[in-house]
Amino acid sequence: MMRVLEFIVALIIVAVVAVVVGFVMPGSGHVERSQVVGKDMRQVYDVLNNFRRFPEYSVQREYDRNVKFDFSGKDYGPGAEVSWSSQDDKVGSGKLTIASADPSFDKIDSTAKKASIVWNLDNDWHGNDKHFTLDLERQGSRGQLTNITWSYDVDYGFNLINRYSSLYIHGDPDAFIQFTLTNLQNVLAAVPNLDYTKLIPYIEQTQPTPVLLVSTSIERKGGLEALNDATDKAVAQIQAAAKKLGVTTTGPRIIYTTNYGDQTYTFDVALPISATSLNVGGQSVDLTAAKAPDLTSAPADASTSAGAAAGNADSNTPGGHDRFGRLIIDNDVRAFLAFGGPALKAVWNGTAAGVPQTRDLLKAYAQTHGYKFDEVVNRFYDIEAKPEVKQGDEVKSYAEYDVYLPLSWAPAQTPEQEAGIKPPSLDDNGDQAPASSGTAAAPASAATTAQ
Repeated sequence: MMRVLEFIVALIIVAVVAVVVGFVMPGSGHVERSQVVGKDMRQVYDVLNNFRRFPEYSVQREYDRNVKFDFSGKDYGPGAEVSWSSQDDKVGSGKLTIASADPSFDKIDSTAKKASIVWNLDNDWHGNDKHFTLDLERQGSRGQLTNITWSYDVDYGFNLINRYSSLYIHGDPDAFIQFTLTNLQNVLAAVPNLDYTKLIPYIEQTQPTPVLLVSTSIERKGGLEALNDATDKAVAQIQAAAKKLGVTTTGPRIIYTTNYGDQTYTFDVALPISATSLNVGGQSVDLTAAKAPDLTSAPADASTSAGAAAGNADSNTPGGHDRFGRLIIDNDVRAFLAFGGPALKAVWNGTAAGVPQTRDLLKAYAQTHGYKFDEVVNRFYDIEAKPEVKQGDEVKSYAEYDVYLPLSWAPAQTPEQEAGIKPPSLDDNGDQAPASSGTAAAPASAATTAQ
């Protein structure tokens, strides 16, 4: 009987000590890790101010390759949400919500030194008011480095079990921060380190449009003169083909970029036309969208019956189709349905020399905002919306180039578009380009009107 009483007294003492220790333990927890990345602060800010790329750098996918992510709420900024679920107990289920972002994205320019984003966390970790704070600080002599301080805070209140869980804050919470921060650096490494703070892109829902197209290339050392000569020659071929087909061209020229190499620029020149079906080779053919070529099989030989059955693939027989599914008009001219679907659009006001940098800025912007695209299947293209006006050899007013990046996964609007930020136009600039030389020294702006 005495031993039983001693055991009960011992349990009471242990319980009292546990309660006392629990009350003197901290009522909150904090852990943080820092890492410097070689990226402009706006790029880091944009990646963290939406969740579209979160599955790529989150530690959950390393624990369970089959973890499921779902997106809800806003597409960007406070109110954006991502939730996950997994059969793996280490991953479990949970949700992150962007609670705040300070300052707002339109204030993150080259002069901004600091920014802070807060993610609220809802999962099975102990405690209340769980949240991550991501503090960003611009560093480096040219401001092209960003120090990321990622911290986790939790309120344990007077719940003794929660207070004891503070002993394990360097377990799952710490590991989540450390591994996710490392993965984030790898994701950022693939983004071109460009300052696109003056870019004002919009997402436009483009409509399928029939076009005639000619492929060409130039040596880059030839500059704008070579580009203009090649473009003019291709346009003349297209217009001659349109006349023979009995159709009219209905809009400005389009250039599809195939490969902007160090030495050679390969591209397609196209013009929209008035018909979606054409009479070629004695038959009426409906135009369809281009497709990615099948690289797993050899091109069909048009000299064989198999080649003829395959639609004269990769031949120059009028009325057949090339390996991209485009209708062959003659040796050089092709026809197909262009566009269709969402595209990220920006405008360059200047000479054609500024278009390549605008493409690079759009690509970096799309990557940080998590917009999906495939440059091989759906290439960049630009439209000369307003041509240059010249007096003699001098440019009186610069051209306006609408530059597009087709998207396969994107929201309805960009943050700039949703906020109603109006981009400048040629008229706003007095018919002058942002960079007087027209060499893309200044970033591009974006247009709001559809083409």
